[in-house]
Amino acid sequence: MSNQINDKILGKMNDENYRSIFNEIVEIMHNDHAGWKDKAGWDQPDIYKEKLVDIDDNQFIDIVQDYLLDFKDLHTGFKQINKEEMNIGFTVRRFEDHLYISSSNSEERLNTGDKIVALDDNGISEIAQMYEKELQTNVYERQKWESILLLFKKAEIETKQGEKQTLELNKYTPIPYDPEYSIQELKSDILYIKLTDFLDHNSVSQLIRDNEYRLSTYPYLIVDVRENKGGSDLAYFDLLPYVFEGEKIDISTFSNEKALTNCTERNVGLRIQMLQDALALIENNETRRQIHIMIEELENHRGEGFVELNLSELEEDLIFETKPGPKKVIVLSDVYCGSSGDSFVETCKYSSKVTVIGRPTLGMNDYANVALKEWGNKFQLMYPTSKSSRVDEGNGMGGKGIQPDVYVPWTPLHLEQDIDLEIAIQECFKDS
Repeated sequence: MSNQINDKILGKMNDENYRSIFNEIVEIMHNDHAGWKDKAGWDQPDIYKEKLVDIDDNQFIDIVQDYLLDFKDLHTGFKQINKEEMNIGFTVRRFEDHLYISSSNSEERLNTGDKIVALDDNGISEIAQMYEKELQTNVYERQKWESILLLFKKAEIETKQGEKQTLELNKYTPIPYDPEYSIQELKSDILYIKLTDFLDHNSVSQLIRDNEYRLSTYPYLIVDVRENKGGSDLAYFDLLPYVFEGEKIDISTFSNEKALTNCTERNVGLRIQMLQDALALIENNETRRQIHIMIEELENHRGEGFVELNLSELEEDLIFETKPGPKKVIVLSDVYCGSSGDSFVETCKYSSKVTVIGRPTLGMNDYANVALKEWGNKFQLMYPTSKSSRVDEGNGMGGKGIQPDVYVPWTPLHLEQDIDLEIAIQECFKDS
């Protein structure tokens, strides 16, 4: 796209601008997206092009997002830069034909455990059929309803006490996300760690360093990543020596999976820019070395299409000496655990000491290493540039996630007590 179009976007948009951007998005999804070969023919761009008439920015975003849903890729998205997206003020989880309030951070008229039985006089099953594309799954406990709830005006509520009421739905400014990296003693011999993301490498590593003695002496460890938003795999590496047995572990030997990077001109340019931006913020010499190696490899293969990058210089970073640690490790997982959270759960499953309990993870990593394409500091497209060889082998994680060793179906009882944690504690003392 020309700079002329980019400059225009800074001012008032028109239908020609929207069509130009949309055409470039289609070009990216058909050539640069890591799954373009696997998903060829899934989309029907002409249907959406017909809608690009007399629209505004919000309508354009909705059209593009609807188009991108055809690709069924959680690492792909489109948004308006610097625009705060409103939310419904609470979260829900589906069980049978009701949506149960699982948390209420802004909407004070609802309580955890209340349930939605209808929206604008439509039952939940009926709405699920209407928005099957948006929900992307028929597995109730994996469905995400919050964005769909924004489309409705009223909800029929049944409280925990059995009272029925009609609630006019509002939109709220999101409460800033507050990550949690914590450790505590559950019992005299069980240590519990909660990690809600792997975004802050320093904070996670500091938590591990500050608790080396406890990690080395407690016989049982429970690691809760049920709500882990992902981040960087490097952030959890300091925990792995306590999770595995043997003198050394080499993560690279766990599977034959390869990462194939689509090194188009566009992808290499966008990825290198992102990595160079990251360098400006990172002081750790080892991390800077890794980024420089990645930049050099991308440049070496610019314009070559799908390539397995030669990152052998980084393989030594995947070898760890183990440390004295717990004899049993329980990992708690759920559908809200994705990206690097997926990777952590999958890696831990290779340890003979680990039992994964809960529900399958989100399953985002068939396609990864995102690029960000921006237009005039107004719109941003996120899409993945690499894919796992497991996709070609027919055993990708998309739509199903990493499976737990002990599956615990979600029920409304989870809102009253931590069923997963109770089972984890029982598992600690099993066969002991």
